[in-house]
Amino acid sequence: MQLIIAGASGREHVGRHLASAAIRSGHSLHFIDTEEAYRGPFLSRKIQWHFCGRRPVRLRRFSDQVLRASLNGASCLITTGLAPISRQCIQRVRAAGVMTANFLTDDPWNPAHYAHWFLEALPAYDFVFTPRRANIDDLRRSGCNAVEYLPFGYADDVHAPAQQALGDCDVFFAGGADPDRVRWISALTRAGLNVSLYGGYWRSFPQTKRLAKGFAPPEQLSQFVAGARICLCLVRAANRDGHSMRTFELAAMRACMLVERTPEHTELFGSEGQSVLYFSGEAELLHNIRLLLASPGERYRLAESVHLRITAGKNKYSDRLAHMLETINMHPSGCCQAVTA
Repeated sequence: MQLIIAGASGREHVGRHLASAAIRSGHSLHFIDTEEAYRGPFLSRKIQWHFCGRRPVRLRRFSDQVLRASLNGASCLITTGLAPISRQCIQRVRAAGVMTANFLTDDPWNPAHYAHWFLEALPAYDFVFTPRRANIDDLRRSGCNAVEYLPFGYADDVHAPAQQALGDCDVFFAGGADPDRVRWISALTRAGLNVSLYGGYWRSFPQTKRLAKGFAPPEQLSQFVAGARICLCLVRAANRDGHSMRTFELAAMRACMLVERTPEHTELFGSEGQSVLYFSGEAELLHNIRLLLASPGERYRLAESVHLRITAGKNKYSDRLAHMLETINMHPSGCCQAVTA
């Protein structure tokens, strides 16, 4: 197929993973970096973001770029996340006979992401694939034609086990800071654990400021994982997550995982101790960390088990792309109301 994928180009982003999967699968690809829509004079960016509903500076120009590419023989346009593309653009792309789909990496009703212009555009897509079951009904009520649950995945060219470890810590976590996540990290520091903390906004919270190590380069992420005795897997409450990108990435990197208990996590990883340990509260979090720190053999067993469980299934981003395209080809009108379990 001749595909257009619009997404962020960084190696850590879903758009980049889907684009790499498309190339390896033999599709003709035109990749468009969505970060271009946000470039512009500093003052303009601030005004658009704070006073115009997080509207990208170059929304119209970027939409025109996507439209021109779509009219050049494309079969399908796939966008990721809160794609900076106008409703009118999506409608014109569809009118030209090009199928359209969005992989909705964030919850658009999360107050940190809410943007009226995007919620107006979203129902114009033929298909919306969401990695969270919690917003399926909201998406349907908002007018989206075809909504399907599709989990995150991992990229085997990025999330492979490391041959060499970097760092040494009791607990490793990589991801953005939220108040609900700060709660868990604060419990670890009060317990005197050696924590390595990567991601954005951790310096904004006094409880975690001294632990913040900046961003982990994607090419070194698996090495940091290899240097940690335990890797924490947290969801984001404001995003209504049942799992996160790290859910699959840590497993693929053969981490010993301590996982926030959710229905989707238990569905993926099985019962307690089968491939991960879970926690729901602070006492259980600290209890299971102490158990794992005292048992290197159990950490090794769990890491091997979760790695096999995830990599033996169809959980690569190439599998996610194949599923999207199969769904689109099965329902080319985009008129189904599909939700998979």
